[in-house]
Amino acid sequence: MSALSDKEQIRYSRHLLLKEVGHAGQQKLKSAHIVVVGAGGLGSPALFYLAAAGIGTLTLIDDDKVELSNLQRQVLYKINHMGQAKTQAAAKVLSSLNNQITVKPLCQKLNETNCAELLEGADIILDCSDNFATRYLVNRYCLAKSIPLVSAAAIATQGQVMSFDFRHKHSPCYGCVFPQTDEQTALNCDNAGVLSPLLGVMGSMQSLLAINILLGHKAGSEFIQFDGLTLKQQRFNIQKDSECSECNREGRRDL
Repeated sequence: MSALSDKEQIRYSRHLLLKEVGHAGQQKLKSAHIVVVGAGGLGSPALFYLAAAGIGTLTLIDDDKVELSNLQRQVLYKINHMGQAKTQAAAKVLSSLNNQITVKPLCQKLNETNCAELLEGADIILDCSDNFATRYLVNRYCLAKSIPLVSAAAIATQGQVMSFDFRHKHSPCYGCVFPQTDEQTALNCDNAGVLSPLLGVMGSMQSLLAINILLGHKAGSEFIQFDGLTLKQQRFNIQKDSECSECNREGRRDL
């Protein structure tokens, strides 16, 4: 575990004052590799805070380009980024925020073929995607590799964030909470709308959960629901479903 430089001690001085972080904790963050799948509304705030907090290596995966409609909620991007690949634009912004970390932009769509290659080496994965296919794919990979997963979603005025600690063999998975069916409605921001600050709240919660997991303050799995209108938050303990098709999927260990 590499020591903090003089500049890093100044940059992270507010972390170093915390007994919950300190020098040892900041060194853990510096040594960590987090992969963020999706650099949109959820990924933007999550990436901002992970970079600012000093996560040593950030890999971001997204195959989209910046469009005008993104700027209502995807706070990583500016007018002059329109038409650019989100990963390239995001990497520039994050590197300008913190030039003491490594940012790896991957302008690719995650799929069954490239999943193992693109997600390799992650200590934690944040699922900031906007579709069920990607969520189930990331879930299966993390389950197979025993990697903690932090997943979130935000639609209209409702948000949710989930953590699955696959370091424990009896952990539930995304499929235990949302069983896969042939009739799942593909709701997302494009067809249902979303209150822009809600994404900031949920993406920030993802980054906070990830940091707490790295620092050893968080273990186990949970589900948090947040109402963007009333600001009410509900927390639920979640259990493994013995009938879950994702947990029991044959061949998932080959991912």
